[in-house]
Order: sequence, then C-alpha cells, then structure tokens
Amino acid sequence: MTTLKEKVESEMKTAMKAKEITRLTALRAIKSAILLAQTEKGGTSENLSEQQELDILLKQAKQRRESLALYEQEGRTELAEAEKAELEVIEKFLPQMLSEEEVKVRVEKILAGMDEVTQGQMGQVMGAAIKELGTEAEKQTIAKVVKELINK
Repeated sequence: MTTLKEKVESEMKTAMKAKEITRLTALRAIKSAILLAQTEKGGTSENLSEQQELDILLKQAKQRRESLALYEQEGRTELAEAEKAELEVIEKFLPQMLSEEEVKVRVEKILAGMDEVTQGQMGQVMGAAIKELGTEAEKQTIAKVVKELINK
C-alpha cells in the first residue's frame, strides 16, 4: 500500500512536468505537513497511521477553507481563487465523508444503545461516535450532531 507521502510525491512530479503551479503549491504544503508530523513523531522515516494522515489532510483543508472565507469577505478574489484551487487538490486525497444526515442516523443508533443521556455525558457519546465513525466523518460534524441530539 502506498502512503500518502508517496502519493503526494508522485502527484508533485506530475504537477511539475505539467507546470501546474497552484497544484504544486498545495502538494508541497501537504508534503511539508507530513514531514513535520513525522519529525514530531520522533523519526523522519517513520510512516504515519492512516488516521494521522487523514488528520493532516483535514487540517490542511480546514486552513484553506478559513483562508478562502476570509479572502472572500475582504474581497480579495485573486487570493480566494488560489485558496479554492489548493482546497480542491487537497480534497482529492480525502476519502468521501458522510453527510450530516448520515452521521445523525449513526449517532442516533449509538444513543439508542445507551441509557438516558445527559449533557454531562457528551464526552462519552463523542468518544463512542468517533470510535465508530472513525475516518468516515469530520469530528466537527460529529460534535455538532451529538450536541443537537443530546439537547433535544
């Protein structure tokens, strides 16, 4: 199985040959984040787990979305377009995420298996939901759905 780093490096070569500057910039950012995570882990040749790779990609995508929103709010269309293009490159590496409705259905099943759930038990529900949904949904979406269902 090829790692995310290997996939990114392969895509970088393709982008360099095609002279796709925006795509190359996004790929370099992903590679840089991977190398940083590996270094923080203690070794440069250590492979990251699939979850760690996904977390890196989600973080990169989140940064691009925040920058995109800020640039659009400020009317900086050129920068917004660059961020949007980079976000599209990053999203190609992300697995298909569950929609909010699909997450809601799965969390409702988790809640059905538990006794009366109170606001104070949100952490337990979140833990169970994250464990079950894993890489299928963003943690923000899970948290939003859990909060909605507990506060019903």
